[in-house]
Amino acid sequence: MNISILQKERYNYNPKLPQSLCGSVDDIDIETGIPTEAISDLAELRDIFKQTYGKPIITFAKDGEKKIENSNREIKVGVILSGGQAPGGHNVIAGLFDGLKKGNPASTLYGFKGGPSGLIENKTITLTNEIIDAYRNTGGFDIIGSGRTKIETPEQFAASLETAKKLGLDAIVVIGGDDSNTNAALLAEYFLNNGTSIQVIGCPKTIDGDLKNEHIETSFGFDTACKTYSELIGNLSRDTNSAKKYWHFIKLMGRSASHIALECALQTQPNVCLISEEIEEKAMSLNQIVDQICASIVKRASNGDNFGIVLIPEGLVEFIPDIKKLIGELNDTIAAQAQEFAAITNFIDQLYWLSSRISEPSYRIMQSLPPDIAQQFLMDRDPHGNVQVSRIETEKLLIGMAEKKLAAMKEQKQYSGKFSALAHFFGYEGRCAFPSNFDADYCYSLGYSAFVLIAAGLTGYLSSVKNLIAPASQWIAGGIPLTMMMNLEQRHGSKKPVIKKALVELNGKPFKTFAQNRDTWAEKTSFLVPGAIQYFGPSEVCDSTTVTLRLEHCL
Repeated sequence: MNISILQKERYNYNPKLPQSLCGSVDDIDIETGIPTEAISDLAELRDIFKQTYGKPIITFAKDGEKKIENSNREIKVGVILSGGQAPGGHNVIAGLFDGLKKGNPASTLYGFKGGPSGLIENKTITLTNEIIDAYRNTGGFDIIGSGRTKIETPEQFAASLETAKKLGLDAIVVIGGDDSNTNAALLAEYFLNNGTSIQVIGCPKTIDGDLKNEHIETSFGFDTACKTYSELIGNLSRDTNSAKKYWHFIKLMGRSASHIALECALQTQPNVCLISEEIEEKAMSLNQIVDQICASIVKRASNGDNFGIVLIPEGLVEFIPDIKKLIGELNDTIAAQAQEFAAITNFIDQLYWLSSRISEPSYRIMQSLPPDIAQQFLMDRDPHGNVQVSRIETEKLLIGMAEKKLAAMKEQKQYSGKFSALAHFFGYEGRCAFPSNFDADYCYSLGYSAFVLIAAGLTGYLSSVKNLIAPASQWIAGGIPLTMMMNLEQRHGSKKPVIKKALVELNGKPFKTFAQNRDTWAEKTSFLVPGAIQYFGPSEVCDSTTVTLRLEHCL
């Protein structure tokens, strides 16, 4: 394998662990909390998860109430990388592998190739020291590959159980986001319902940052991705402040929440940053959003500054009330008559087909959108039957609308500046970056904690590491029941159990800090240029967490 100088050096990095996970596995004790409840739909979820609902929160300690029995037994585990890539996934597997081998050198770790489909189809690779060592502290999911297959049909569940039995697995670890870990919870329940003791443990992965609560302070990869995007935004900020002639409209990955956009705004101080959750709360229309952007453009032009930065969350359109209603109607209508709609290939015919099937206000919006944008609402659906929001070029839509409004203002002598805009989408650039020291440490700890949960005989849990603003030695490891994060949501036209996404809290310290400063940033050039991720040097630089995490802990 060809490797870069940085990759060679990263192989030598030894991730830090919480003190509770250091030393012999025999020394790790368990502290058990009180039974938990789901966040809503309690009765329905108790009925769906009869075997795994209501489990207690688990914390690992050196002086806890209960020892792990038979912790050094030989264990066979299968690991799955599920969904989109996130920096640090390789270290989760490395932490899991090292924990297994430390517990018993004869233990085995299988990697399911290509995501959940590898479990269904029994496509595996036995992970060895040589393989693991080639991927430590590196980005990507290429050690075994990932996939978005959902285990949802009776045949898929049965095939998964058959694979686990053939391999003699004691446990399966699912590394994924909210949907993947919902799948993990369903798999854990299925195994118990079918009389097996095969455990299922999840690990919280998503760069979007929307898999979080008081016990999951951040999902892995968020730190690295935001630092990567912020470096690029900072570079564009310096470039536009040098050339003084372009407005950069930058769409940032993060479909269902604006955590990435908010964190990048706190790191770079753009002129405008749209926060989807605020737009929804204020019931802002698309025109009002454009008004907000143009207000900054006009103010800056009056100061002679015909340049700037606008940050746009990927999922913005789903939070604009009238467009959200449109998307909901499209999702339900197309899901209910998928084959009939799929047979219509011409956009004009698709519009005509929709005219009698969605509400009149929603149909008017479809007609008002530029044809190339409107067509993006009708592209192939995602695995959940929803609009693929990442393919809707919101940044280009906003540029076009801003151009029209500014032209009208010019005619009315309300604006005399120059507006030249460039569109960007920062998404895939951040998903496989070399993990920051924080993510390298955090992911390794999550993987090692997953091993300890397995050694303790637990199932239906999500590996948890918290107190993340402290030095790694003071982090608190354990596990939380997957069911306590769940609610019921509409999917493919019916209610299904899912882990609820964590949105930006408008009364939280990160958003309030942003809101206190944005009026100044909108008018004055206040850009910050954070630079590249640092891997070597002072701990306060190399091990730093996100601004969001620091503010949430009031640091």
